[in-house]
Amino acid sequence: MIISAGNEELFSFARPIGIGLVNSAINLSRICLIDRPNSLIFVGSAGSYNPNKHKVFDIVASSTASQIETSFLKKESYTPIEQIITANVSRETIVNSSNYITTDKISALAFDRLGFEIENMEFYSVMSVAKEFNIPVKGIFVITNYCNKDAHNDYIKNIKQAKTILIEYLKEKGYIK
Repeated sequence: MIISAGNEELFSFARPIGIGLVNSAINLSRICLIDRPNSLIFVGSAGSYNPNKHKVFDIVASSTASQIETSFLKKESYTPIEQIITANVSRETIVNSSNYITTDKISALAFDRLGFEIENMEFYSVMSVAKEFNIPVKGIFVITNYCNKDAHNDYIKNIKQAKTILIEYLKEKGYIK
């Protein structure tokens, strides 16, 4: 089953699950309880922490997510929850999730130095739900922006073209017709 967040990231072939960590977890759990998918492919946008690693309109696939907040970078917080979830034995691009979009370039580079390369609001929730229901999962993302002060404006400017690029990639790889 292909899923997406929704709003600007609606696709005819994907079920929307909601924006952010909470809505996506609730709605995806409901889907898993009722429809019990064999596998999950989450498609959507992501911001790049380091422009030298992932450029706008790059496609990035991953089965590894984290949920690290900027307060953790400043040693102002800790968490008892699992910080990294992976559905794959090999380490891949780590997709960091938060209900907040990183707009500070220094924080973005700090995330990158810790090994987190891109961010997407929902992917940690998707990975958590898939793990709970023992469902194979992966995310396929198109980079729409860098994590800096222009993040939102660049997302708005690039999302339409990014969706087209993502759809073409999914067709080319045989995920959709």
